[in-house]
Amino acid sequence: MGDEKIQVRRRDLKFATRTVTKIWEEVPSAHNPFLAERCRCHGYDLFGLIRTRSFIDVLYLLFRGELPSPEQAQMIESLMIGLINPGPRHPATRAAMNAGVGKTNSVHILPIALSVLGGAYLGGEEVEAAIRFIRQNQSREAALVAEELLATRNNGEGDCHIAPGFGSRFGGIDPVPQELAVLLCSLPACGKALRWGTDFVNALGREGMGWLASGVAACVFCDLGFQPQAGAGLFQLFCAPGLLAHGLELASPYKSIAAMPFLDEEHYVIAPEAKKRNR
Repeated sequence: MGDEKIQVRRRDLKFATRTVTKIWEEVPSAHNPFLAERCRCHGYDLFGLIRTRSFIDVLYLLFRGELPSPEQAQMIESLMIGLINPGPRHPATRAAMNAGVGKTNSVHILPIALSVLGGAYLGGEEVEAAIRFIRQNQSREAALVAEELLATRNNGEGDCHIAPGFGSRFGGIDPVPQELAVLLCSLPACGKALRWGTDFVNALGREGMGWLASGVAACVFCDLGFQPQAGAGLFQLFCAPGLLAHGLELASPYKSIAAMPFLDEEHYVIAPEAKKRNR
């Protein structure tokens, strides 16, 4: 082994000599080229956008490269309001609340919560998977897709996410995403994905499953032309205000660590197999 020569191969890569982006243009200052005199987002002057456009318009522009129609802007704003707070039962909100009550540095509350919200359970990863699922199946009859999935599901304990973005929560159908989907379907920008999702949910209803917030978001992102990866991040962005608000509420100096429930000894159970491993 000691006499063998290790072959070293050079990477045949030529790295860029400057950072290039189609999204943002910065016009250098005449006095200091490292500072921007003017900024443009996909060709639109930043201060022109500030004077004439809404935050929703510029958000859409940033990711899609064009300004939205009034109907598209209405759809995004409605979704943002619907997702603004996942609620204290969501694992990401619980993470924010635990970080807050533990007096974590306030600048870390949101990153901690967002790391949980990025996951495959009611999070950004599920939104991305749901967008891919909808894209792959929306050309098929929704009821047939539901029938195929129900025939192969595992009837184990706990909630069932029959497909990314669709299923049960706490053993039943979550009412808020259902109502949000109905509202969004009534808007002029409602498209093929939302309508397909509605048909899919109607086929699942008899099994105690329906919309999840991640599925509603995924359908809207599909209809508006966002890529799966963008949908995952936008879902986190839209939910972020509620996570931060709950975390800061418990980060108050007037709140003690006892403001959150703590597992008592009666319910603190160590599995027998875990006890054996620790011997």
